Amino acid sequence: MPVSSTEAHDSADAPPFTELAVVGAGPAGLAAAVTAADGGLQVILLDAADAPGGQYYRVPAPGLGATRPEALHHGWARFAGLRDRLDRHRGVGRIRHLAGHQVWAVERTGADWTLHAVTGPDGGGSAALRARRLLIATGSHERQLPFPGWTLPGVVGAAGAQAMLKSGLVLPGRRIVVAGSGPLLQAVAVSLARAGAQVPVLVEAGGYGAYGRAPLVLAADPGRLREAARHGAALVRNRVRVLTHHAVTAVHGTDRVEGVTVSRLDREWRPLPGTGRRIDCDTLAVGHGLVPLLDLAVGLGCATRCGADGVAALVLDEDLRTTVPRVWAAGETGGIGGVQLALTEGELAALTVIDEARGGARGRGARRVIALRRARRRMRAFAELMGAAHRPGPGWIEWAAEDTEVCRCEEVTAGAIRTAVDELGAGDSRTVKLLTRAGMGWCQGRVCGFAVRELAGCAAEAGAPDRRPLACPVPLSTLARAVRHEDG
Repeated sequence: MPVSSTEAHDSADAPPFTELAVVGAGPAGLAAAVTAADGGLQVILLDAADAPGGQYYRVPAPGLGATRPEALHHGWARFAGLRDRLDRHRGVGRIRHLAGHQVWAVERTGADWTLHAVTGPDGGGSAALRARRLLIATGSHERQLPFPGWTLPGVVGAAGAQAMLKSGLVLPGRRIVVAGSGPLLQAVAVSLARAGAQVPVLVEAGGYGAYGRAPLVLAADPGRLREAARHGAALVRNRVRVLTHHAVTAVHGTDRVEGVTVSRLDREWRPLPGTGRRIDCDTLAVGHGLVPLLDLAVGLGCATRCGADGVAALVLDEDLRTTVPRVWAAGETGGIGGVQLALTEGELAALTVIDEARGGARGRGARRVIALRRARRRMRAFAELMGAAHRPGPGWIEWAAEDTEVCRCEEVTAGAIRTAVDELGAGDSRTVKLLTRAGMGWCQGRVCGFAVRELAGCAAEAGAPDRRPLACPVPLSTLARAVRHEDG
């Protein structure tokens, strides 16, 4: 890869240097990388996946013989254009795309950043590189709320069900109940139904009334209204019944899912007695929104805020700068907002990086920056409305029985968490973790963290970011090599 004329390696075996490192090749990271390269910057794009696109633009493996992968996506032409630009920049050496590289830590090295990544299918390899500027576009993961039976085979994440369809061209079942909260559920239900699954019901714990109480926000983002109308019409065509202010409060079956209990909820998300009824199915696709992946940013000291959805997001200025100099972020790291917002923020962040790298000579790009800022403000306003409309109400904790597993990795039940608080005096989630091991397993609390805090009644921690020294599992041999390199 070409090295900037103004920078050189400190030694022959020093990590490669680049003007900009982009972590994450989803919509935001991909848009940022190609825009920065368009502006003349040398870019390294790192991503854990084998191909660009992230969680949204998943492409089936070549061996599956998919002839129309675009049929499973909205906005495929935009992605195809970005992918073509990436290929062109890779061809001339402007972008180095490091697929299969999962960044586990970033540290300051003088005026630059050093990124450490694990590589290979088993994470046994390692790589390091240095960058003058860093753009974090690490996306998000799905939020789950535990209830009796949610660990039974046949229960999958709503986003996970869609990922299986997009990347593997397979359905998780034949008769699928889609449940949880958030607009993602509509897209999932429509995709599954179009692919041949029977989706008898979409169970939404929140409602859509809050959108109608914000007409100015809706009017400012007509694209969202058109999208909602398309999904609504598709649900009707595929005979998917929509139940708002309801939740799946139990799953039934022995070896796998055989049915679910759906209960009506009050405004606080408490199940109303006597309203539960069984719906037969072989699969439950469930999810309650998304949670930004902030490990790298928090490890660098980037400030966070509590979003309207109740989870932490990065504090960003209008040009996507974090509170740490020479670190930008785009997409879901700044709050959950969808693919169009991610694409907009990726481009805007890259233009700002170019501006700074070239000494403020924005030139003809100034008008584009202004337009992107306006679009971002409009879409962020809708994202906040969306987050508030579908934020879990406090009454959901009544879904979990005493023997309901909350931390699946360590098999910690809701009863154990309540005992830690009520009888052992735990007053924060860290103490709950020490007393019960909740959150100490393989996922390091990414799946159960929100639920543990809520069940423990840690209101003061609402929206607080998780802090982890490593952003992903790292072999001890890799850590040892990193230490030897620093000491060498």
